[in-house]
Amino acid sequence: MRTDVPHGARIWNYWLGGKDNFPADRAVGDAVRDAYPAVAEYALKSRRFLVRAVRHLAGEAGITQFLDVGTGLPTMQNTHEVAQALQPTARVVYVDNDPMVLAHARALLANTTAEGTTTYLDADYNHPDLIIDGARAALDFDRPIAVLFMGVFGYLDDPDDAHAVVRRVMAAVPSGSYMALWDATATTEEARIAAKAQADAGSPYATRSVEELRGWFDGLDLVEPGLVPITLWRPDPAEVGRPEAIEAYGAVARKP
Repeated sequence: MRTDVPHGARIWNYWLGGKDNFPADRAVGDAVRDAYPAVAEYALKSRRFLVRAVRHLAGEAGITQFLDVGTGLPTMQNTHEVAQALQPTARVVYVDNDPMVLAHARALLANTTAEGTTTYLDADYNHPDLIIDGARAALDFDRPIAVLFMGVFGYLDDPDDAHAVVRRVMAAVPSGSYMALWDATATTEEARIAAKAQADAGSPYATRSVEELRGWFDGLDLVEPGLVPITLWRPDPAEVGRPEAIEAYGAVARKP
């Protein structure tokens, strides 16, 4: 593991107040925060979108199988905790290729129910066939699966490469499966400044247009309210007032 090279999972861990990061990660995190002071709140809001999406999938949609690609370091309300609270038999496969992420996952991401299953796969989303083959050991590909891509594709320069990964994974899961996905957008000058600061600090993350993200959902049926800023996707009724939009769009969609 290279601790002198910044890694996305550890940078996010730093923004969220975690301890699993190194000077290289903190240097990038500080550079982005100087340009975009709200980045820690941005990271927290993106996590809340994951929680709301998984609640919908496990609750309203009745999904009991989850493939979380690019899971990152364990933090609040992880996928298996949310899913198994609603579906005690839920099976969750976490996918990442960072040794620290995998070590922490094995140590911290234990089943929350006796009936559930939580497993971890060392794989890179650039090799979707390896993810599919590895996930078959824990998931039944004859039954619906919810696939999660939560803010992970910015490390691919070409949005078509991300679309290819999405198409390959979603082609492998059956009808009735779902995809939940969000990624960073650059529709304001503030967002573009933050993205440049991250790139200048040595950890570029490509932001997308909303239409590029929309294309990743081709062939899938968007769940209401569709592709929107993640803070506006079925916000928690307990929140006071209407949440503000942020520079991240996401959606949940069903495979027909």
